Amino acid sequence: MEADEIGRLGTELKSYMRKFEGCFGRHEPAGHAALYVRGQLSNLPRKSVEPMADQAGIDPRALQKFLAQHQWDDARMVRQTHAIVARDHAHPQSIGVIDETSFAKKGTKTPGVQRQHCGATGKTDNCTVTVHLGYATPEFHCLLSSALFLPESWSMDRERCREAGIPDNLVHRPKWQIALEQHQQALEQGVQLTWVTADEAYGRPVEFHLELTRRRQLYVVEVPVNFYAWGRLPKVIAGGRGPRLGKNAHGSTVADLAQFSWTFASQSWQAFHIKDGTKGPVVWEIKTAPIYLKDSAGLPTQAHWLIVARNALDHAEVKYFVSNAKQTVPLRLLLHVAFSRWHVERCFEDEKTELGMDHFEVRTYRAMMRHLALTAVSHLFVARVHQRLKKTPGPDGLPSPHGGECVFDSAGEAGACATAVSGGGVAVVIQDAAKQCQGVALSSQENPEASAADRSLCVPVATL
Repeated sequence: MEADEIGRLGTELKSYMRKFEGCFGRHEPAGHAALYVRGQLSNLPRKSVEPMADQAGIDPRALQKFLAQHQWDDARMVRQTHAIVARDHAHPQSIGVIDETSFAKKGTKTPGVQRQHCGATGKTDNCTVTVHLGYATPEFHCLLSSALFLPESWSMDRERCREAGIPDNLVHRPKWQIALEQHQQALEQGVQLTWVTADEAYGRPVEFHLELTRRRQLYVVEVPVNFYAWGRLPKVIAGGRGPRLGKNAHGSTVADLAQFSWTFASQSWQAFHIKDGTKGPVVWEIKTAPIYLKDSAGLPTQAHWLIVARNALDHAEVKYFVSNAKQTVPLRLLLHVAFSRWHVERCFEDEKTELGMDHFEVRTYRAMMRHLALTAVSHLFVARVHQRLKKTPGPDGLPSPHGGECVFDSAGEAGACATAVSGGGVAVVIQDAAKQCQGVALSSQENPEASAADRSLCVPVATL
């Protein structure tokens, strides 16, 4: 990055923050929002309220009140984030990535905190869990929305919820229902998601699949080994009370279908180069077959893909994916979507390690959600700068042994398996307005290991 480009970042940040002026009725909260974002983009080792306020030379209580008490519209801030992504980062190969993250916390006052599985520590721990919808394209990724997962113990104790400022209408819901609400909100704000992907926790309930299909949303979602489906289309009998299944219309788990059905047994494993990792190529072996899910009336759906993937170096590691895409869609495109969850994981890593996503020290729901909304605003700014400054964009399409080819299915839909470059390494240092900007977003081109690990290939090994 040239010196004049570094100098322009401070001005660019001011212009960017003006996009959110409509969220504030007064200059004071707007100024505090800008200060908060500058603090998150700074080189402070800890980015909680007190050190950010000290760096800015203001009373920490001013920032605390800004998060917890001042009147401003954080929901509108989230909608504006959606609008910016929809307007400036639309892409025919976009993927909505659903995932959750956790924040280890001490005590009992943080909204939603309890002993539960904590991904941050890798064990059952005292933590708060949030559900997120990420947005990914071959050259860009960010988080679109965040929502608190409210455990049943909290939901049943409304007095405890009121002490934490949790609205009465916010109750315990399964995470997959929260994710569907976030997906709907993104669509309503004009965000176009060509694909959606999620892990098996979200793919477990068939209702999740049926609702995405009802919304005409293409998806490739991981499912657990005991996910039920039919390997062959069962017979449906017409009757006076409506159609019903014929005799012996028994479903099977995807694990049993993969192990015992003739469709899978008659296939050979096909090796696919998914990506280049830090220790070399990452290769998964694949088998596929059509399956049929059970709809809300208990009848079979249209044909879905069942993709069985086993690690080429560890055959005990097996993943199962289900997709509602047409059977004519190229398999390597589906694999690209299936293995794209690293985008949201990278967003979590960058926001936690660089922007202080997990540094919040608040005891109310409003303050927590405002912190997450502001962190998404900070990350979106970094992602936009990174995309603009990236000197060598990847090829637009599915990579091949000769570089990258744009591949489309028979319906003319864009194939999404482009060489994906990480949006992270976001150690941006933005100090006060007088000093402007002291650092830059580090691109994956400056980090060979990250670049290699994040470059998705999805190419049959036989073609390499």
